[in-house]
Amino acid sequence: MSERCEGCSGECGVGERRPEENEQQREMRRRIMERLRNIRHKVVVLSGKGGVGKSTVAVNLAVALAKKHRVGLMDVDIHGPNVPKMLGIEGQTLGVEKESIIPFGWGDNLKVMSIAFLLQGRDSAVIWRGPLKMIAIRQFITDVEWGKLDWLVIDAPPGTGDEPLSVLQLIEDLDGCIIVTTPQEVALLDVAKCVTFCEKVGRRILGLVENMTHLVCPHCGKKVELYPSGGVEGFAKQRELEVLARVPFEPQIARLSDEGKPVVVAAPESDTAKAFLALADKVCSLLED
Repeated sequence: MSERCEGCSGECGVGERRPEENEQQREMRRRIMERLRNIRHKVVVLSGKGGVGKSTVAVNLAVALAKKHRVGLMDVDIHGPNVPKMLGIEGQTLGVEKESIIPFGWGDNLKVMSIAFLLQGRDSAVIWRGPLKMIAIRQFITDVEWGKLDWLVIDAPPGTGDEPLSVLQLIEDLDGCIIVTTPQEVALLDVAKCVTFCEKVGRRILGLVENMTHLVCPHCGKKVELYPSGGVEGFAKQRELEVLARVPFEPQIARLSDEGKPVVVAAPESDTAKAFLALADKVCSLLED
């Protein structure tokens, strides 16, 4: 690719041809490929802005896939790692074996890695610039013993900054990206930027997840529209993308997340859980057919 990033004069390196690598860079690429060669599918969950439920989608997608597959969940949100909280495993420590980090095992089929496991406390702040975040994410790949997996789900922070860019550049055989949004027009404005970001770095977009499509009343079960309908569908049609799932908002979901209980396990008969389970089936069908 020779196209430069429209947002700068080219210093970011997005869209540029890969420069000639030195020996150290070639060795790093080899280590990454070696570590990931036993993982069949790798997908990253992105969002254009915060507050749209991206981590909720990533966690429940991973847990849903783990019902039938061996799954890894990599939390690369360096400044706000919420995955351990949502899985009820805050404060856990990681083991080390033969100079490799052993990810935390959740249930029978899910392995989890997050910088939250390496912090002194839940209030600890990570105050790093881009290069340090790049190094940390690279170590999440090269130094973590993921073993043989069917799926690796990567939860990236919102936006198009250092962390998602690092993931999309480091994992050369990434299967694709899932972009999470709400129907709100403000969210869709940022989704457009996220779509352009994926296109610029040459990554496949598997589709969109429309989150918080409507509120399910906890008393009568009726649907209450939170946002004007049709916005995500229209955007997807315009950009020739697929809407992979439409996930409703149920008040119990926020409570379950705070308690560290993914809805697909804690409330499997809920509309939200069914939407996440259908999302897992859809992603499997896209990549395994």
